[in-house]
Amino acid sequence: MAPNDSAHTTEEARDLVAGRRKAARYLVPVGVAGVAAATIGLVPALAASGDPDLPKISAQQLIEKIAASDAQQLSGTVKIKTDLGLPSFGGLGSFAPKGGGGKGGSASPDSKLMELASGSHTLRVAADGPDKQKLSVLDKASEYSLVHNGADVWAYDSASNEVYHSKRGADGKKELGGGPAKGHGKAPESLPTTPKALAEQALKAVAPTTSVTVDGTSHVAGRDAYQLVIKPKQSGTTVGAIRIAVDAKNGVPLKFTLTPSGGGKAVIDAGFTKVDFGKPAASTFDFAPPKGAKVTQDDGKAHADKGGRGFKGSPDGEFKGANVIGKGWNSIARLDVPGGRGIPTAPSGKGGKGDVPPEARKFLDSLGDKVTGKFGSGTVFKTRLINALVTDDGKVFVGAVNKDALVNAANAAK
Repeated sequence: MAPNDSAHTTEEARDLVAGRRKAARYLVPVGVAGVAAATIGLVPALAASGDPDLPKISAQQLIEKIAASDAQQLSGTVKIKTDLGLPSFGGLGSFAPKGGGGKGGSASPDSKLMELASGSHTLRVAADGPDKQKLSVLDKASEYSLVHNGADVWAYDSASNEVYHSKRGADGKKELGGGPAKGHGKAPESLPTTPKALAEQALKAVAPTTSVTVDGTSHVAGRDAYQLVIKPKQSGTTVGAIRIAVDAKNGVPLKFTLTPSGGGKAVIDAGFTKVDFGKPAASTFDFAPPKGAKVTQDDGKAHADKGGRGFKGSPDGEFKGANVIGKGWNSIARLDVPGGRGIPTAPSGKGGKGDVPPEARKFLDSLGDKVTGKFGSGTVFKTRLINALVTDDGKVFVGAVNKDALVNAANAAK
């Protein structure tokens, strides 16, 4: 077993991660971002007896190994679990938007993949460079598949027998699950589905406020791996530690686990149970709509603000006027709710001004703590990772921080 090897990551190492990453962007991007996300225990990985005896490596060298990884082909099975401590989403169906995913239909990645933000899921993944990727979400009685093959992005929901189809833009940058270009032909950028995507987001947070060490070795999905551990040095954050199992041979992250500062089981745990870095069969990325399936063509206008989605002046449905308070793991985003109103309080469900259905009110109350301070009054909505303070005058403070940090930020901003 490789001994603990402690090293704080330098600016050079962070530049490597941000600017010299060679690996193909597999499938869907991001870590647990924004209010989401989410921003995922995994069953014990397939392991041989004992941990592998690997050459010593420093934390900086291991980060550089991840950044330099050029593995562009793989296929395998990923198990992913998210436990944000939220009440079951099953009870929200009575007041959830109807229509099966909006204009994109029930097969649209924008809505379908958000289901991965809660519970346990098994995924099959495959990639053959930046132009061919496939992700399938396996359920007991159905399957959802998302396929990127050249200029086409297809998604199929077997439960509803609906198909979603989109074309990449002429700039060629709208890859499935990655790329700097905004637009269609890709999955939501706020949700990761592979250990690699999660690891890349975690490494962006590496700074002087962070301790980075190598904590021994392990077997994951039958492969030898180093264990990279990232821990915040700051108090007040809800993040306890992030552990990334890195393939000793090719530098690909094989497993990602985020544990909260409050203890208990992991908030996010995602890892391969099977993985093969050989070239997938070309037929893996073929898709034709099944007979009788409803096909929705995404013309690039599905996300335009027509008054029914998002907020005025925000085509992506995002809050406007966001700015960041604090640094490192204690960063808090401040946003202003359009119209300057906080959470509606009327519980009758009769459709009055500022009213919400009783089921929604009960759900919000189950998450919230009433707080007061120099800023006035508001409600803190809690998960095991991301917390948000919504003030009664329509300001939102959100971050991976505890309640006291949110109240202090609101007081300072006042």
